[in-house]
Amino acid sequence: MNLSSLSFFHSLRADRKNKQFAVIGLGRFGRAVCGTLHHAGHEVLAIDTDMCKVDQALSDRIVTHARQLDSTQPAALREAGIFEQDTVIVAIGNYVQESIITTLNVKEGGVRHVVAKASSEIHEKLLKKVGADHVVFPEHEMGYTLARSLTKPGILERFDLDPEHSIVELIIPENFGGKTIAELQLRARYRLNLLAFSHNGKFIINPDPHTRLLTGTAIVVIGSNKDIDQLPI
Repeated sequence: MNLSSLSFFHSLRADRKNKQFAVIGLGRFGRAVCGTLHHAGHEVLAIDTDMCKVDQALSDRIVTHARQLDSTQPAALREAGIFEQDTVIVAIGNYVQESIITTLNVKEGGVRHVVAKASSEIHEKLLKKVGADHVVFPEHEMGYTLARSLTKPGILERFDLDPEHSIVELIIPENFGGKTIAELQLRARYRLNLLAFSHNGKFIINPDPHTRLLTGTAIVVIGSNKDIDQLPI
């Protein structure tokens, strides 16, 4: 069974196909975002002040369109069509002033969803002040993800609801195999709620408590991170 193809979170994101994205900044982070989005079938418009990076992105076929321009100039952003995108990712986190001005320009231009890369906590606060809807620390988050994967290898994917609560997709522990959902007593023993489980290549939502889970089954649970960490995985 190819568990990656069963991804519960992938199925939830399926309705996001063919949305339009713009990525501002073609450093390593920006290129990675462009390539991932473009290969997933999305329209990606990339911009950078460096024409060599723009040409390279087009040559590598990681974008749909790419332009060379100064993102601190609102008129240039408008002329390039940035304000018409569904989501804009500001990937110039190492240049704080340019990052903040660009984020402000994009939000004032009417873009509904703006994601910005930060290089420090102060940078994060400033980005949120000027309207960023979501701020990311790629290096910090990669370290966090790596640590989680090393200590909890049974967890396939995690969606953080807030700093204390998450929804996680995981492979059931061996000692859970062959038991019904009711017999697991996840709510009583771990204070967790089971949302779905994998079966024949798809996920069954709100399953019958008398369903018997087979070894290797992927389940999706919701609860506090503290309680999730108590699972024997």
